[in-house]
Amino acid sequence: MATALINAEHTAALTTAVRTQHVSKSFPGPAGPQLILDDISLDVAPGEFVTLLGASGCGKSTLLNLIAGLDTPTSGTVTTEGRPALMFQEHALFPWLTAGRNIELALRLRGVAKADRKAEAERLLELVRLDGAHGKRVHELSGGMRQRVALARALAQDSRLLLMDEPFAALDAITRDVLHGELTRIWDAANTSGSAAGGLSVLFVTHNVREAVRLAQRVVLLSSRPGRVAREWTVDIPQPRRIEDADVADLSLEITEHLRGEIRRHGRH
Repeated sequence: MATALINAEHTAALTTAVRTQHVSKSFPGPAGPQLILDDISLDVAPGEFVTLLGASGCGKSTLLNLIAGLDTPTSGTVTTEGRPALMFQEHALFPWLTAGRNIELALRLRGVAKADRKAEAERLLELVRLDGAHGKRVHELSGGMRQRVALARALAQDSRLLLMDEPFAALDAITRDVLHGELTRIWDAANTSGSAAGGLSVLFVTHNVREAVRLAQRVVLLSSRPGRVAREWTVDIPQPRRIEDADVADLSLEITEHLRGEIRRHGRH
């Protein structure tokens, strides 16, 4: 089967921010090719917030890498609305640059004029509530502050699609809770501002069920290896949500039972 990775800037207008069609991915193994993802078809609508959930090793990060263009599928096609912006568990900031300069580097790569970069970096830092941090070096920032800078740098790419691979997993519970609120605030603002750019779509990978429910409009559960779309849930709970909300807890419990079933099924193979 032919494979393709398509950037929608060079195609007709899409009605989706992400479309994967029958995507499979194998890696070489000692006993032959190991199938990691199997026949994944998934759409993310413009402006939609989707969380991708599954047990460790089910292929969530592999799928995100395929959508990001960091790898190619063994079969199937991946189409995105423009070039995605990326944010990972590790902040990946350059330690020899200040917070502001890390963001300015992304602006430079985007083609923003040198005279405009500092002001835009400061605006983005203000957006993630790090006013006055432009001159701070990475070692002066807490873990949560570093992830805020990483988020500002991702937003500096001015992409309509943000791919996030467990960006808050290494943070303490309180900091993670705060950043959940900040991310939903920024996403909501991007999609209610009336921007002609079409807002912001987010595909967020996590293994934390409550995090998935707190953030998303839709939760997609991958089966254990090989990863397949096992089930989806539409989350109708109004934002802002809290981890401890009863509705969040109830839906999380339902999804957890399905996740446990996938883990048990994998253990029998």
